Amino acid sequence: MITLLLVLVLSYLLGSIPTSVLAGRLIAGVDVREHGSLNAGATNVYRVLGLGPAAVVGIVDICKGAAAALLISTIQIGGPAPVNMTLLQLLAGGAAIIGHIWPIFSGFRGGKGVATTIGVLIGIAPVALAAALFVWLILLFTSRIMSVASLAAAVMLPIATWIWESNPDGSANRELIGFTMVLCVLIFFTHRPNIRRLLKGEELTLGRRRTRESTPPPPAESASHKVANKVSREISERIDREKDMQEVRRPAVRGNTE
Repeated sequence: MITLLLVLVLSYLLGSIPTSVLAGRLIAGVDVREHGSLNAGATNVYRVLGLGPAAVVGIVDICKGAAAALLISTIQIGGPAPVNMTLLQLLAGGAAIIGHIWPIFSGFRGGKGVATTIGVLIGIAPVALAAALFVWLILLFTSRIMSVASLAAAVMLPIATWIWESNPDGSANRELIGFTMVLCVLIFFTHRPNIRRLLKGEELTLGRRRTRESTPPPPAESASHKVANKVSREISERIDREKDMQEVRRPAVRGNTE
């Protein structure tokens, strides 16, 4: 039991390393969660900082998932974990993904978990991962909308796992299928804002940006409003002039009465 708890805690802490937030602060002195799509992920780093930093962030996030599933899961203290190695790898990878989405080191505001999921599946379900990435690439190049590609790949993942990632005896790998189904639901959950924007036709494509401080442009004034504003200004100016003339006349009137 100590081994299981240690693996889960270490995997979560590894996943919690806020790669994109650190990149934004070190490179440009900004919080990437306040710019672009407001997300702490490699795609938003690309929008805010460019391709180079985004590639580094994506690779590190993938390595977090792979390290949790393939390395941290092998730790043993006080005896082996009370689960088989495959399930322990899945639990460690899941803890890293949760850490990436809700990182303790950056206020529990993290990314959407796609890159870390890729890292987890590299050594556990490579064929299913390849099929999901193929779907991801097709949708990304045809739509240029990262969220559409990620959601489609998430749907493909449990299907491909069921088809190609069976046990050595040919039976279905229920643990892995269940894990990928949970990942699919989790990815849809983290993409809720993207889904809302997709339904409204407002989702960002690659290269477009959004900031918290941005506001929509003010509506253009109609001709009637312009005329009304002009008349109002003229009346205000006339009233001001009359008040000034009254102030000038008052001393003269006082002098005559004296």
